[in-house]
Amino acid sequence: MAFKPVQKLEVFRTLQTGEKLPVGVLAQNQQAVFFQYEQSYLKRFSNLSPFALNFDASLQQAPLTPHFGLHGVFADALPDGWGLLLQDRVFRKQGLLPGNLTAMDRLAFVGNSALGALSFVPVSSYQSDKTNDASLAVLGLNAQKIFDGQTDEVLAALIAAGSSGGARPKAQVFFNKDAAEQCSTQVSADSNAWIVKFTSSNLALGHEEGLCEAAYLTLAQRAGLNPPEWTLLAAPKQSGASRWLAVKRFDCVAKAHTAAEALGRRHLISACGLLDADFRTPSLDYEDLIKATKMLCRSPAAGQLQFKRAIFNLLFCNHDDHSKNFAFLQDDSGQWQPAPFYDVTFSPHPFGEHAMAYAGFAKEPPIKALQKLADVAGFTRWSQAEALIREQIELVSEFSEVARGLGVKNETVGLISKQIQAASSRVLKLL
Repeated sequence: MAFKPVQKLEVFRTLQTGEKLPVGVLAQNQQAVFFQYEQSYLKRFSNLSPFALNFDASLQQAPLTPHFGLHGVFADALPDGWGLLLQDRVFRKQGLLPGNLTAMDRLAFVGNSALGALSFVPVSSYQSDKTNDASLAVLGLNAQKIFDGQTDEVLAALIAAGSSGGARPKAQVFFNKDAAEQCSTQVSADSNAWIVKFTSSNLALGHEEGLCEAAYLTLAQRAGLNPPEWTLLAAPKQSGASRWLAVKRFDCVAKAHTAAEALGRRHLISACGLLDADFRTPSLDYEDLIKATKMLCRSPAAGQLQFKRAIFNLLFCNHDDHSKNFAFLQDDSGQWQPAPFYDVTFSPHPFGEHAMAYAGFAKEPPIKALQKLADVAGFTRWSQAEALIREQIELVSEFSEVARGLGVKNETVGLISKQIQAASSRVLKLL
């Protein structure tokens, strides 16, 4: 079968009710990609990307950078890391060179499996339509072998989560509300979608990656930062892990009844897509994030939440705080709110530099930088922000107990504790 590049895609949105409706059309020529809203969508709903798209029926050209020639809101559906690896494996088996594919070709491959509410039609003919159920153990072991370069065989069920961000191997599963310990790769009535993050000895924290992230999510919850719901699942012995981390998809809404065609969805856009930032390079400041949050969500509290998250990342050495690790959710009425605090874990940079700067400082921000961010976030007095910082500094001392309780080895606990205690001590000296 001769390869035909994708020239046109219809964009659909799945509502929280499960209803799917047309949003507009994407089309490309040799010069650029263009988008145009459907008149029916304009009459009923709100802008998918308020800072970058005009909410009218005009033909809107995408910038050539930084999203591979796509508008940011649609580029959010493209895979990176793990998802890109899966796509490339599938394309190569079909005799296609990944470098010859356009971003539109990859969107067609994503089809209905993007995070958030958007989907793309027609779905690529290279996308497998075989979605036979597979056990979690089979999925996890296959994902590990792919990630470690031990096989080129990709189970179709892994593709369903292939557009989710990040480099770690993962898969999407569904838990029934009445039997949370049982999962399936097939959606059913009254089920919830979860992403299971597998491990590998080639990851920075090895097979303890999920356990350490679970510890961070626990502390983020104590800090009031609204992390996603999570659980730990038993892993087979041959995987090398004791347990795998599963995180509930916060963009999905469980089926209200069996007649619904699909899970309901909330529209999701990353800070990267919203602000046309390149998440692969340091291109955004927490000041930008806080300002955008206040404008988009029309809420001072939302801006202050992002300030608190910035402080958590500073204290707990999460230097991988790039613009794709912050996002926003839009409900069917058009209201926005910050997405849960996801992909938060111990992720030190060799030179101690954050992907997102603190009022101009990527490393060890001085007190004036933190005070500026607090002011932008809307704290009326520095003493209010300082009190929140001190509360989070207290949380640093709780890491060891939480991590050991989740099964993290003493050696790993010690290594992480040393670095986060040093980071919190630096901040404490500023206060």
